[in-house]
Amino acid sequence: MADAILVLNAGSSSLKFSVFLDGEPPEPLLRGQLEGLFTQPHFVARDHAGGVIGEKAWAADTRLGHGGAIEFLFSWSRGGALRGHRIVAAGHRVVHGGLKFTQPVRINPEVLAALDAFVPLAPLHQPHNLAAIRAISERVPELPQVACFDTSFHRTQPAVAQAFALPRRYAEEGVLRYGFHGLSYEYIASVLPDTDPRAAAGRTVVAHLGNGASMCAMKGGRSVASTMSFTAVDGLPMGTRCGALDPGVLLYLMDQHRMDARRLEKLLYEESGLLGVSGISSDMRTLLASPDPRAAEALDLFVNRIGRELGSLAAALGGLHALVFTGGIGENAAIIRARVCSDAAWLGVELDEAANDAGGPRISRPESRVIAWVIPTNEELMIAQHARRLFAGEKE
Repeated sequence: MADAILVLNAGSSSLKFSVFLDGEPPEPLLRGQLEGLFTQPHFVARDHAGGVIGEKAWAADTRLGHGGAIEFLFSWSRGGALRGHRIVAAGHRVVHGGLKFTQPVRINPEVLAALDAFVPLAPLHQPHNLAAIRAISERVPELPQVACFDTSFHRTQPAVAQAFALPRRYAEEGVLRYGFHGLSYEYIASVLPDTDPRAAAGRTVVAHLGNGASMCAMKGGRSVASTMSFTAVDGLPMGTRCGALDPGVLLYLMDQHRMDARRLEKLLYEESGLLGVSGISSDMRTLLASPDPRAAEALDLFVNRIGRELGSLAAALGGLHALVFTGGIGENAAIIRARVCSDAAWLGVELDEAANDAGGPRISRPESRVIAWVIPTNEELMIAQHARRLFAGEKE
């Protein structure tokens, strides 16, 4: 039996999973997800080539939950799906590690209790991440589990970049700029030396553009500044999240529209962003194909905010050697990349239109002072590598 590593990313109503063959580097075996965990669950798994190797649908109003999803996943894998492989460790994407966890960590009761304390800092994500961990602990208690944090990569930022101009007592209770998408940025930092050694050693801005979107300034492969801060709703406008917002708007909505915290939460996280501005969709593909002027306005705002944040991050770096696009939009939406690069001409970005249309990897002209790249991210591989390293260390 060959060893394999399970990677899990638990959301509010979904459970995404990948399985990697234990090795250096880990090799992908299969991936899939269970969605609609509390309404009408649906499971699909695909092999590394993309072929469907498992699928199941449950009746409407079935409440499978994270526990039931984990139980089904292990039952399915033991039924022959892994074909001679055994799961020896599980790695989890955990949104928030606070200031305490700056590296991936083996999960034990003390660590789990500490992670529970961060739920108020990420109430829409952290509880679901921890639910998957607890489900495995209850059903397969002997399986080693590793937590990998979206905040850890940004702990190299200087203190001033993590601070808000609020009374000091709030910073002391954890109200700071944490930054997110850290596993994606960590992956880009790990492969950039092979793609562009000058950028890896120098000043680079990475734009992780997807349904959730953020940007990170990296100097020598270390985070210096980021657009997301205390929560994953700050920074760029996203699929349904508003991005940066004047706090006075919240006071106005509370006073004039009688919105409480939960109503504001729904507005900011679920009803805003590209969906809110366009009134059409949160999906970039839909908006790019739409003739509706509201779709164009949403795209204009998205590109405008990227340009403004790029200037800010370049200032934080004191210059710029490279711009990297990643994430679903960053990797696939050539028109968005083109518009961002056009707006960044003042920084020294000169777009190669043919290379951009072809998807890169290099999409800037040879004479461009700032090199632009398209590099697909792989957060799952980062988690598998961390889980493997910690598990191998224990075996030794």
